[in-house]
Parts: sequence; C-alpha cells; structure tokens
Amino acid sequence: MLRPMRETEEVGTAAPVAVNGDVVDVTDAPEVAVPDVAVTDRAVELAATDVTGVPETGVTDVTAVAETAVTDVTSVAETAVSDVTGAAEAAVTDVAGVTATDVTVADDAIERPWWRDAVVYQVYIRSFADANGDGIGDISGVRARLPYLAALGVDALWFNPWYPSPLADAGYDISDYRSIDPAFGTIWEAEQLIAEARTLGIRTIVDIVPNHVSIEHPWFQEALASPPGSPARERFWLRPGTGTAGELPPNGWQSIFGGQAWTRVADGEWYLHLFAPEQPDLNWEDPEVWAEHEDILRFWFERGVAGVRIDSAALLVKDPGLPEEVPNPGPGEHPFTDRDELHYIYRRWRTIADSYDEPRLLVGEVWLPDAERFARYLRPDELHTAFNFDFLACPWEPGPMLASIKSALAAHAPVDAPATWVLSNHDVTRPVTRYGRVDTRFAFEAKREGTPTDLVRGARRARAAALLAMALPGSMYIYQGDELGLPEAENIPTDRRQDPMWRRSGGVDPGRDGCRVPIPWSGAKPPYGFSPNDEAPLWLDQPDDWAPLSVEAQTDDPASMLSLYRTGLRIRRDAPWGVDSELRWLDYGDDVIAFARGERFICIVNFGPQPIELPVEADVLVGSAELVGNVVPQDTSVWLIQTLDRASFDPESIRT
Repeated sequence: MLRPMRETEEVGTAAPVAVNGDVVDVTDAPEVAVPDVAVTDRAVELAATDVTGVPETGVTDVTAVAETAVTDVTSVAETAVSDVTGAAEAAVTDVAGVTATDVTVADDAIERPWWRDAVVYQVYIRSFADANGDGIGDISGVRARLPYLAALGVDALWFNPWYPSPLADAGYDISDYRSIDPAFGTIWEAEQLIAEARTLGIRTIVDIVPNHVSIEHPWFQEALASPPGSPARERFWLRPGTGTAGELPPNGWQSIFGGQAWTRVADGEWYLHLFAPEQPDLNWEDPEVWAEHEDILRFWFERGVAGVRIDSAALLVKDPGLPEEVPNPGPGEHPFTDRDELHYIYRRWRTIADSYDEPRLLVGEVWLPDAERFARYLRPDELHTAFNFDFLACPWEPGPMLASIKSALAAHAPVDAPATWVLSNHDVTRPVTRYGRVDTRFAFEAKREGTPTDLVRGARRARAAALLAMALPGSMYIYQGDELGLPEAENIPTDRRQDPMWRRSGGVDPGRDGCRVPIPWSGAKPPYGFSPNDEAPLWLDQPDDWAPLSVEAQTDDPASMLSLYRTGLRIRRDAPWGVDSELRWLDYGDDVIAFARGERFICIVNFGPQPIELPVEADVLVGSAELVGNVVPQDTSVWLIQTLDRASFDPESIRT
C-alpha cells in the first residue's frame, strides 16, 4: 500500500519525510500552496488566403491559413512583439517555401477550457529542426519554426523529454528533471520558447516521466553507493534475489522492451526496470518520490508550461509483494499495471494543477483495454485527458473504427472528459506506411522489417483518417511529420539504429527509429533544410527520396498533405458544428462511417469500393481526395455543410 505524507507535512520538499504506519487519503489532504503564475492568453488571428486549388469543393469562401514566414533555420527567430491595445504583432523573416506574412496576435477570453477541443502538435525535438548545425534538433530550431506551427493551426506543442539524459531510450531515461539537455539548449532558451509560442496563441506541454529515472540520476547513484535497506535504496525497487544464493531475480516479470525486468547490482541485490536496464523504476511507496515529483510539476508550471503529459501513467504503482503475473487478472489486480492506488497520486497532482490562475493540464499516457478502468483516470479530480490508444491502433476498417469511436465517446461521457484522437506518435509506425499494408492495425508484437507496403494507398487512407479525426468531438494530437505525409523510414543500417527495442529483441522488432527520422523542410537532398550544415551527419539518416515531402515542396501545392491539414484545421477552428454540439450517427451502409454534428455539419468516410452519392442539399467544405462527380470514392473522407434552412434540417433526410 502507498504511504503518502502526513497531512501536517509540507508538500514538495526533497528532504526525507517521517512516515507513520497508516495510509492517508490524499483526497482529503490540504491544498498545496503554489505561487500563482499569471499567463496572458492569446489567440492568433491569421490572415487567410483563398484556396483556389481544392478540387471540386463547391465551397463558398473556403480559406486557408496564412502561410506565415519563419526565420532561417540557422538562427533563432527575431520576433518583435509589442502591445497595441491588447494585441501583439509579430513580424518574422522569410524562409524558403513560405510566403512572408505578418502574424497578428490578439488577447482572447477564456470561455471554456482550451484543452477540450485543442489541436496538440507533438514535437520530437531531436528530429524537428537543427539550428546550430550539429545534426540534432534543438530549441532554437523550434523557435525559428514557430510561425510554421502557427500557420498550421495548432493550439499547443507537446515536447518529448528535453532533459539531460544518457539516451539509453531516446531521452526517456532522465538524469535531471529540472534542466535542459545541452544538446537541445538551456533553461533560458526553453523559457523563451514557452513565452514566444504563447504570443502566437500556442501553449506548451512537457513530458513528465514518473515511473523511472536514468541509472545516472543522482538518486540511483546514491542508492548503489548505499547499503541494502537504506533510505536511498527505498526510492527504488532494489530487492534480494531468489534461488539458493540470490542468483535469480525476485520474480519473473518481463521488461516491456524484452527480456527480464530485473538487473543485479554488485552487492547481489536486484533492481526493477519495466523498460531498459538503464531505466530503474521508482518506488512510489516512498514519500520522497511523491514530494520530488510534486516539486517537479511546480518547477515547470511556474515557467509558463500549460500542462504535462504523464509517460506510462498506469505503471507507477507496484504490488509490494511482487507477485507473479497471472492470466486475465481482475480489475486493479495486475501487479504493476493500473493499480487502484495510482488515483491517490493523480488527485494530489490535480490539486497542484488547479491551484494556478489558469489551471494547468494533466494528460495521461494510459494504455488500457478496459474502457471503464480507463475512464477512472479522467474523473473530475484526476487527469483532464488521456490518449486514446485504441483509436491509434485500430485497423483501417469501418467496423473496428466505428466501434472504437463509439466506445471512446461512451467511456468519456460519464466523467465529462473530452476524448482524444491520436493517429500516431513517436512509438508507432507512421499512418502512411501502416495503412498501406494488408494488416493496417498497430501492435508492437506485429512489427516486422520488410513488410510489403503500398504507400500510395497508405497516403490516401492517412488523408482520410486525418479528416475523420479532425471532425470528431474532443482534442486531437498530431505527431510531427504526419502533416507532411511522411512514411516510416525503413531499412535503417544496423550501425545507425538507436532504439533499445530493436537491440533487446535481437533484431526481430525493427524498433521505433523509423518514425523518429528528422523531418524535411526544403531542398532536393538530405538534410532537406533540417540543419544548416550539409556535411554534419544527422542523428538518424533521412531517406534520399523525401524531397517531394518537404515543407517547401508542399506549401504551394493545394493537393498536398500539408495543404489538407492546414485547410482542415482552419475549418475545425471555425467549428462549423458549433460548441458542444451533439453527434448523431448516419446510416450509409456497413462500409461507411457518417455522422452529423450540430445543425448543419456532416462527415462521411467511405472505406468500401462502392462510391457513395453525396447529399443534394449540401456543399463540400473539404475532401481528402478529389471528388469526381457527386460521389465519395473509396478511402475518402468529406466534410459537408447543409444548405437547407436550419429549422428544417434533418440529417437522415439528406440521403438521396
């Protein structure tokens, strides 16, 4: 059982805390005194230009987000910001492939929580943009590209770990949670990035990794230097082994990365690591672990961060008896996944997040198949949102997709939490590749090198999936490069692979490097404008055929994936369905997902080979593919706006 601090103890100190033997219900703990950090909320009013090349839309005044200029990637954006009657105007310099435009920023009023329908862009900073020419993405590179992100139409940036790390797991083995890895920049640069993004109406979310630390973290080094049973060791799961002389691990738990989840230290004890051996798990039975992470939250919240994404949020708490795993455990009975005691932690964190003038956001990475157990994390006094991995992993088939959407909406409704729609992230095969295969679902155990892929079909389906996700109620997450239609980079040379999943599987699992390759910005050959230094090797090599996928190549192409994302996100921000509108399902047959939102908006997604005839009394807002005639072809999504008088509108009646 967890041992939280006594109610009389101060929260947030890293000093050792005395504990009584009783469990304290943290939901009754006093409010944590946290300094208020006032952050002015701003929204970007982007100049828009007419979309002249969207095929056969029949749209009245469909506009695209202004293609805002960004600075040269070799330097930090020089942005002049001044207050003009409550508004700011940021002038930015030019970069190849983007039209020079001023960005006007105005104050906005908070009418509803921003995160309920936000578009969040995931920045894998190592692969986003390199400003100093060392082949590794950095904070200066992101700052230079902020206008690109504003023009795309996103509301927030989520950064994967940017902390100091020996990189045993691409930064998820953290040695210092209150600093920035020198390869990426400095704390000062991070603070500037947070502030500059906010002037463009973009908030910042950072990763928190509470399940484990790096073996180079001072706590773990102290534990190794301390005797068994010492307070320093109690912060981790360091335990005696089994067997005649302790030569066997404490139990048979297996690492998520493959192999056993225990590693032996010099004095004979074993430490637990659900991931790589370089990532020892923290013991959330220890009150110092509680206090440390609460202080980490405040550290970043007080620097203007709008929220945190909690890595491996369902894995923190372990059964202290360390029992073996059993098939089909009951709810809350798995020894290290989805333990009921987790909710004490997140209620405590919610108290901290809510104590700011603008409450901070808590987003959970929660991989759970049980929708009811998943929803427990989203109760009003716990996390605000959590990733919908079921939708991410769904095959491109109407039955499973529809079931996943309905299940997510039903699970979130009782706790009044918005669903999240995620097509990919830094751990999974990119949609263009995944949807081009015979097996279009995502599963770690199914990943294999050399799987045949039809990238043309995959790109068509990825476009349709993007419009489907944008049209659903709730928030949406976009992984960097998906807006460019990047495929998975495959056939990476053995000596260039970085991912421990590949190493620990003996090469059976191709790993996650393929979705983490630096994105292309401009030019005909690598590094495609990612780095100003054409001679410096990138941390992961880019394919030689990515020139047509660069930002520069797609910016002025109305049929490109980038133009589709910009148009779809602009219309989404305009919310043609209204606020908190009801979703109603429409029956177009088994091969189609169709629904209406609000009084006039309709989304139709055709998965099957039979073309679907469009309603007569409706105009097309945007389609994922060219519409020939008045039909929706296979693997195509289309957004419609009903043209009948609102009072007489009946979605079921529009079928022809």
